[in-house]
Amino acid sequence: MAVNVNKVYQRVLTLANKEQRGYITPQEFNVLANQAQMDIFEQYFYDLNQYGRTRGNDTVYGDPIEILKEKISIFEKSGTVTDGTTLPTDLYRLSSVKYNNIVASYISPTDYDIIANQPLLRPNDNRPVYVRRGSTLAIYGNASGSQTPEAKTSGVTCEYIKNPTSVVWGYNIIANKPLYANNKSTNFELHESEESNLVYTILKLASIIVEDQALYGISSGEEIKDIQQKKS
Repeated sequence: MAVNVNKVYQRVLTLANKEQRGYITPQEFNVLANQAQMDIFEQYFYDLNQYGRTRGNDTVYGDPIEILKEKISIFEKSGTVTDGTTLPTDLYRLSSVKYNNIVASYISPTDYDIIANQPLLRPNDNRPVYVRRGSTLAIYGNASGSQTPEAKTSGVTCEYIKNPTSVVWGYNIIANKPLYANNKSTNFELHESEESNLVYTILKLASIIVEDQALYGISSGEEIKDIQQKKS
């Protein structure tokens, strides 16, 4: 379901050169491609929030939400929290934390200090809680019935949405020109339906860098044409 990086690059070059607007080098493309992928990826969550706030006919807003969830599902992962504290390095958004397959409730450090001393609220192994600080967390339970919650160092897992893998248009130099090398490349991780969106976003980013309004106009015109074709 990934988007082929070479296909996107060739389309970008074709549109950029359509009116002799210049050549985008592989190095420039890789930077722009990763920025475009991240921009589109982060937009999913903004759009999902916006659709979720909209009240009205479910038949109107149901499909966009399901489409967004499908696109986001590509990035859903499960992982082990090393030593019960260290989150996965590719984490973008944490969905849930579990201790021995029991979902733990998130609680702020301040609130934890309060409930840790309350017998009725104190966490236990059947009702664990976790506190997060940046890329680390602490999950607490209590198997012994003592008055002090226990920080767990094993059996801690998480469900999360990961960051997209970095895009690379890899190549070999042949006759002083870069020639695409599949074994050195990494495709876009976005849903295959995002191919055109990636092309237009990369062109827009390129136009900002080179301060070329004509190039921006080309990307916007092609984007409008693509939208009209999809609606027809």
